Amino acid sequence: MDARAILAKLRHKQTPTKEELAWMAHGLADGTITDAQAGAFAMAVCLNGLSDVGRVALTIAMRDSGRVLHWDVDGPVLDKHSTGGIGDCVSLLLAPALAACGAYVPMISGRGLGHTGGTLDKLEAIPGVNTHLSEAELKGIVRQVGCAIVGATSDIAPADKRLYAVRDNSSTVDSLDLITASILSKKLAAGIDGLVLDVKVGSGAFMKTLAEGQALAEALTKTANASKCRTTAVISDMSQPLVPSVGNALEVAEVMRLLTGNGRGPIVDVAAALGGVLLANSGLAQDVQEGADAVVHAIRKGYAAERFARMLSALGGPVNFVDDWRRFLPEATVIRQVNAVQDGYVARIDGQALGWAVVGLGGGRMYEEDRINPAVGISDVVRLGTQVKKGQTLAVVHAVRSDQADAAVRDTLQAITLSGSRPKVPDQILERVG
Repeated sequence: MDARAILAKLRHKQTPTKEELAWMAHGLADGTITDAQAGAFAMAVCLNGLSDVGRVALTIAMRDSGRVLHWDVDGPVLDKHSTGGIGDCVSLLLAPALAACGAYVPMISGRGLGHTGGTLDKLEAIPGVNTHLSEAELKGIVRQVGCAIVGATSDIAPADKRLYAVRDNSSTVDSLDLITASILSKKLAAGIDGLVLDVKVGSGAFMKTLAEGQALAEALTKTANASKCRTTAVISDMSQPLVPSVGNALEVAEVMRLLTGNGRGPIVDVAAALGGVLLANSGLAQDVQEGADAVVHAIRKGYAAERFARMLSALGGPVNFVDDWRRFLPEATVIRQVNAVQDGYVARIDGQALGWAVVGLGGGRMYEEDRINPAVGISDVVRLGTQVKKGQTLAVVHAVRSDQADAAVRDTLQAITLSGSRPKVPDQILERVG
């Protein structure tokens, strides 16, 4: 095998063989493939793509570049993954809700990528939480609590860990083939029985149009099912932040309000749609609607909050976090309101611009080694279709320094478009695939 020969194939729009892709995946994992070759591989796949067969082969090769978990539990092992969006903290709601419904959820999650936040970064905004667990620790928590949200260990899909960083630094994040292989290699390595994929489309997602979302949903479900994991995709709208906050601690606060309050809002609708599919596909519910109702019931009755509290404690977080969460979350020192400069209806929200504004505040990474400030972000983001008056608050910026706050205020004003007529707000759930 020769990396240069494989790269030449990709450059000429030829799909490498299964054996060649397996060799590349193992080379990414063990360092045989250089950084230059890894970047060239990512760019070639991004520009020229792989065939359906090649995509499955790359996914399985990346899964098999490390360990694959096996479970001995008395219920189905299920998981969910989102393709990334703004204000998307569904995992923090859904994992404990599924556990309360009888599922076991070993959720191997990632960090922020591009303008979107990462589930691990959000969870680690809670003091003491450790998402770096051994396989034995992960299995122990899942057996006892029913769910654990953790990062991939060094021996779970190590090829993806290398390629994930390369994609972020080489502007190849939005490659359909690389997204598919990255998501599924980690999920399949967790040894799950069923998977649901939240494919987001809109201004705050990587996929901007429904057609792009449908293409990704088809690629993901075909690849996962070909890899012997029962998988369905739900396409959901991301034309505005899913919760009215963008930023790690701010999003955790939104989740806690839902877990300890009335459990109502767009994010609960998405969690119910995703959980309903998983519970129905796994036999824990008779159909999708019964499964969705069970998820909402678990959130509103406090059963999900109880599982979340147990999970946090097992991960090293505060034992009483759920009871007194406001005391533990970090807060920014500079708070600025973003006020409307005219009357009108909120016609458009550029979620990607809001995401980059949070990165500029220090709430995301420009480079892999960057440290995140969990306290910063943008909260109280006005919803699409809202009628506002001049001077009314559109959002609130949370920053460390005044100059950063000023920049974020300008970016937020540019990201929110007002018009003279009320826009049509898209449905939250658009369609189901697979």
